[in-house]
Amino acid sequence: MTVSKEELLHIANLAMLEIKEDEIENYLLNLQDILNFTNTISNAPVENLDITIGSGDSQNRFRKDEINVFQDNEALLANGKDVEQNMFKLPKVIN
Repeated sequence: MTVSKEELLHIANLAMLEIKEDEIENYLLNLQDILNFTNTISNAPVENLDITIGSGDSQNRFRKDEINVFQDNEALLANGKDVEQNMFKLPKVIN
């Protein structure tokens, strides 16, 4: 499969990329390399391969979700720039 200049410019437009005229040839070569590689992967023989999800038998190890009460609120709040009513006061970020 080959990619035309018009197709490349259409893809660039969809991705909101600005490609200069002198960069088009380089982008065409790179895109063609990517498409050739995906074609090679798509045609790889996988008929007699075992199904694997990962390379090892490891599993996710999650810690138990526990609530811990912080004992020294004053020390914690001492790190804040602006504190009000025992809470950090932050600047407004949404209009």
